[in-house]
Amino acid sequence: MSLSKKEEKIYNSIKIASENDPKNPEFPPNCPRFPATPTYKINVPGFSNVWLKDESYNPTGTHKDRMAWEMVVNYKQMILSKKERKSNIKLPQLSIISSGSAAIAIQSILKIYTLPSLKVLVDKNTKKEIIKNLQTIGCKIYFTDLSKKELTTKEILSLTKNKQGFDITSNEAVDPTTRFYDWLSYEIINNHPDYCFIPFGTGNLYENILNINKKEITTNHHDPRFKGNKNTLKKCNFIGATSRNRNTLAEKLYSPHLPFVHYNEQWIKFYRIAGYCGSNSAVYSINEKYLIQAINLAKKQGINAEPSGLAGLAMLLQLKNKIPKNKKILIVNTGKTKYPIPF
Repeated sequence: MSLSKKEEKIYNSIKIASENDPKNPEFPPNCPRFPATPTYKINVPGFSNVWLKDESYNPTGTHKDRMAWEMVVNYKQMILSKKERKSNIKLPQLSIISSGSAAIAIQSILKIYTLPSLKVLVDKNTKKEIIKNLQTIGCKIYFTDLSKKELTTKEILSLTKNKQGFDITSNEAVDPTTRFYDWLSYEIINNHPDYCFIPFGTGNLYENILNINKKEITTNHHDPRFKGNKNTLKKCNFIGATSRNRNTLAEKLYSPHLPFVHYNEQWIKFYRIAGYCGSNSAVYSINEKYLIQAINLAKKQGINAEPSGLAGLAMLLQLKNKIPKNKKILIVNTGKTKYPIPF
């Protein structure tokens, strides 16, 4: 069975410029460029060399747009497979646990390419405004109490009535720790900072950056996107910033259960000892007072970010007495979701 006209149209509309050619990037799909978002110097009292990697410039305003694009790439591969095998299998729907940003980014781009709607599992206490925004762009919403237990892939698919689909909260097939944010990881490490501060929610971004860093400092056959300084990156301290406060303003970083997170103390300890990163690399919990300071500092400088996106800046303020003031510091701002959603 050949593809339907709609499937042919979808397949032809998805343009993947290259896997790793910096002169022929694949993201953002409407205007590909590398780097895709800017990095610029900001003023942090007491420090002389602080830079901000600003993901708020992405299509829906957060770094999750990069993961969303990978979902479209996966669909193109599925359509190709269907065509080659002459299969009549329907394109599967995707399920995800989300507090908003990821679901909005994914559904926004699925809608552009007329791909199956995203099924979203949200906590029963999720704000009505978020639910309304998700429904407005076409997400199928399902509720549960996410505080009760860590859910398995099978349970997520069952709760979203999607047993024939894929759970992308966990799906190892799409390689979340090296592929979701590979272009972003290169944009970050190419700045070869001494310290890099990164918001830590699901952990995928932090893991991506560390894994790409490991790859590049242990090889002489570099990816063409790599322009960093190996000697500096071996010593770079990658600081993850999360929250264990149920009532934190950085609500997208807190979860009573983080399913499928690969990060643990043994993993980062091994990376430190093996020389894949600096000796102070770790994930820390932010104190709320420093998050408030970060929010105020960002407002003064016109930085577009929600509290979760400013966790890295908050962690720099929290650790300010332990960090040399003249070192090159890169803070990743994961951004702020745009409303209404731009199509």
